[in-house]
Amino acid sequence: MGKVSITLQNTDEGRMLVDAIVADNPAAEVSRMPALTKIDCEDRLSLRRETIEERIGRRYDLQELQLSLISLAGNVEEDDDSFTLAWSRGASPKHS
Repeated sequence: MGKVSITLQNTDEGRMLVDAIVADNPAAEVSRMPALTKIDCEDRLSLRRETIEERIGRRYDLQELQLSLISLAGNVEEDDDSFTLAWSRGASPKHS
């Protein structure tokens, strides 16, 4: 299929988001640069609101992700609880 990616600013919140993404996607490849962090993952990359809240220590609306986002590659599928990048539509995993 190919790799999807997300690039985030290296702010305090951005770094916590990176930690959450890596926790939810152990196969992700992380490239840290001075102003940003790029995360690549084969086929799909999913981020769960619950994982972010554990790191940030507060309720988190996934729309807040836009404040740290620089770029992404892949089709986006999101709801209140998850944000998924994948090249095929309709393939996001459901979390229990």
